[in-house]
Amino acid sequence: MDWLMSKDIPKNPLVFIHGDDDFAVSQRARQIYQKWCNEEDGEDNEIVEAHAVNAGEALKSLGRLNEALETLPFFGGSKVVWLKACNYLGDGRTAKSSDVSETLADLAAKLKTFDWAGVKLLISSAKVDKRKAFYKMVSKAGYTEEFAALSVDDRDWQAKAEQLIGARLKLLKKKADYSAVNEMVQLVGPDARAIVSECEKLAAYVGESVEITVNDVRLIVTQGKHAKAFALGDALGERNLTKLLKRLDEDLWAAKTDRKKSVIGLVAGLVSKVRSLLFARELLDAGWIKPVRGFAQFKSQIENLPADAFAEDRRISPLGLHPYVLYSAANQAQNYTRVELVGAMDLLMHCNRKLVSTSLDESFVLQQVLTQIVVKEARAA
Repeated sequence: MDWLMSKDIPKNPLVFIHGDDDFAVSQRARQIYQKWCNEEDGEDNEIVEAHAVNAGEALKSLGRLNEALETLPFFGGSKVVWLKACNYLGDGRTAKSSDVSETLADLAAKLKTFDWAGVKLLISSAKVDKRKAFYKMVSKAGYTEEFAALSVDDRDWQAKAEQLIGARLKLLKKKADYSAVNEMVQLVGPDARAIVSECEKLAAYVGESVEITVNDVRLIVTQGKHAKAFALGDALGERNLTKLLKRLDEDLWAAKTDRKKSVIGLVAGLVSKVRSLLFARELLDAGWIKPVRGFAQFKSQIENLPADAFAEDRRISPLGLHPYVLYSAANQAQNYTRVELVGAMDLLMHCNRKLVSTSLDESFVLQQVLTQIVVKEARAA
């Protein structure tokens, strides 16, 4: 990936690439390995697969690593060794094995005094336990890089996703305006691997054309789990009745086939959506925020809001919402008045009581309420 390719290649002969973004870790490690191999021009470079399902496999991979480090290049010169996709440096069951722990401690002691003349070692790993001696030794003696996965818990994940899309499209010699990039972020969600894959699909789809439009994104990009989770609420926010009822049917079917989902959960999600729309509508009406196209601009508006102007309890304050949730709501809240949103909240709460206390058909109750919310506002407009 280009946002990785911009990084320099480490000079240290011991390099440790790790993190819970397995895609970024593997891409960065591969970049370093290939560059090292080209620089050293050796023929005895080795890749030791280190993804282990149990302690026995972990010990075998560590044994092969020791052999690789001790075996001199057959034709002389330099050698590159890659301990690839290691998954026993964290706090999982295999990592807690006494045999694995002892072997890693021995390896750490060996690497601490190892003669690196003509040898380079690259280690790529899933998330590690930084409290352990092995990590402490490698981070002190070698060079480390950590790649954290995009996560909805990160208040800046959308901005990072936008940067990744822009950088990837630039590498592919393509361009997309903000609407297209924003649509892609909403569809794919916090998934670096999927973002890169969808960028490549879009580049192939537009062919010789340089420009990628929002229609291209809607036609080609696959909706990820993140977008599916919010699709019903977004359709409500957009006041798109056709889209709303179609998504409702899909979610009701999912609730029947997936034990982790429920109709009451759908209503709770809709209540949460209306709550965010209501917060955004009040901020717009008070002049605290203005609609803007870019998330970065919107986020700066939120950061400049005086905290003492809102309730300390973040559960009843717009500042308690994730900035991107509020950004999306601010754009959609323009489709409703405050009175309409208060009415929508009342209708949903009444709907919830109906679903809990009566045997009425769930689909009919929800369709009736959602239609009443959307069409009522359409008539008022």
